[in-house]
Amino acid sequence: MTETRQESGSWLSRRLRRLTADPNELDAQDLLSHVGKTAGCEPMASCHRGKVMTVTGRLRSVVYLPEGSVPTLEAELHDGSGSVVLVWLGRRQIPGIEPGRTLTARGRIAENQGRGVIYNPWYELSPA
Repeated sequence: MTETRQESGSWLSRRLRRLTADPNELDAQDLLSHVGKTAGCEPMASCHRGKVMTVTGRLRSVVYLPEGSVPTLEAELHDGSGSVVLVWLGRRQIPGIEPGRTLTARGRIAENQGRGVIYNPWYELSPA
């Protein structure tokens, strides 16, 4: 009987936390649980320069930057533990790369202005 009360107490406390939590925090938890379920993916919090990683998450922003003569498409990928910027050089637009879309990307982590960056990543869009 004691075990049942403890289990129901923990269930109740989890439900109360979800009701009173910040929506961004809940979204981050959901994204992190998705990372654990996707084979071969690692949390972005464990990213460091020079490491080849497979990451998955949701695109927060997508920006076209006409820097100099090379068009550049940048997208911020967030997984709940952190963010990585995906950069496609020579591209103005990529079909399916839009804010809110979930995708998996793979590449070598670089660092630019203190942010983790993957240049010209291999990527796979998740079903919409």
